Amino acid sequence: MELRHLQHFVAVAEDQHFTRAAERLMVSQSGLSASIRALERELQTPLFVRTTRRVTLTEAGRALLAEAERVLAQVRAAHEAVAAVQGVLRGTLALGSEQCIAGVNVAQLLATFRRRHPDVEIRLRQWGSAALAEEVAAGRLDLAFAYRTEADPEQLRSVALTSEPMTVLCHPDHRLARAGVPVTPHDLADEVFVDFHPDWGPRRATDAAFTAAGVRRTVALEVNDVHSLLDLVDEDLGIAVVPRHFRHKREALTALPLKDTDEAAYETVALVPSPRAASPAARALMALLDDGGA
Repeated sequence: MELRHLQHFVAVAEDQHFTRAAERLMVSQSGLSASIRALERELQTPLFVRTTRRVTLTEAGRALLAEAERVLAQVRAAHEAVAAVQGVLRGTLALGSEQCIAGVNVAQLLATFRRRHPDVEIRLRQWGSAALAEEVAAGRLDLAFAYRTEADPEQLRSVALTSEPMTVLCHPDHRLARAGVPVTPHDLADEVFVDFHPDWGPRRATDAAFTAAGVRRTVALEVNDVHSLLDLVDEDLGIAVVPRHFRHKREALTALPLKDTDEAAYETVALVPSPRAASPAARALMALLDDGGA
């Protein structure tokens, strides 16, 4: 099995199209097709279901994709390690982050990193914390900024960034805003909630707090971005429990402390591979973060 076969396979799997994958790889479509057929012959199984419009992975193809991505990530890491020994940081920094993560200014950090290491290509992906942890563990991301997670020390390390309390946001005309006092999960039992997808850090922190308090809640409006959440609360369609720093994103909303729970903490971390698996780019970014991102 040749590395180029795996590279070609991953490209087709990502694009779901032979022509687009060939253009991206800058190879002929016939050459790409021959490479995939050679891989299928070696594995003695079809890897794709081919139609006139696109190709999709077979069950065997899905199984191979995870391993192929891991192998290619290790090859890239090897190349980058050799370049780092030679005094030049090259390659790719694949970074993941939740939206509006606390404890780090991602844009500022990446801008400083680019100035110091212009030969490194930066790739940024936004997902929920559970997905980010999986991507780092699988080697598809070099590191990620996420909500705290139960990390497997064999694959991941969690480096603490910051911790802050959760806050209730509501419309100024809401009964809670008129009362103007801190609230408990029990005070919110009958409320309609706006919240993020269950994979997101703020949602996981809120779910943990209400579960610990023995309070069930209704998440009627589920979103995947911060501004949609704030817009829905601004229209008085529900309340939201969010990290405290979110209150500065929409000053017109009323923010109330959430009390009587030890679980209502939004703890953010940098998820990085074990030291032996960390890429030179990841180590350079973490060193920059330790220096304050300057």
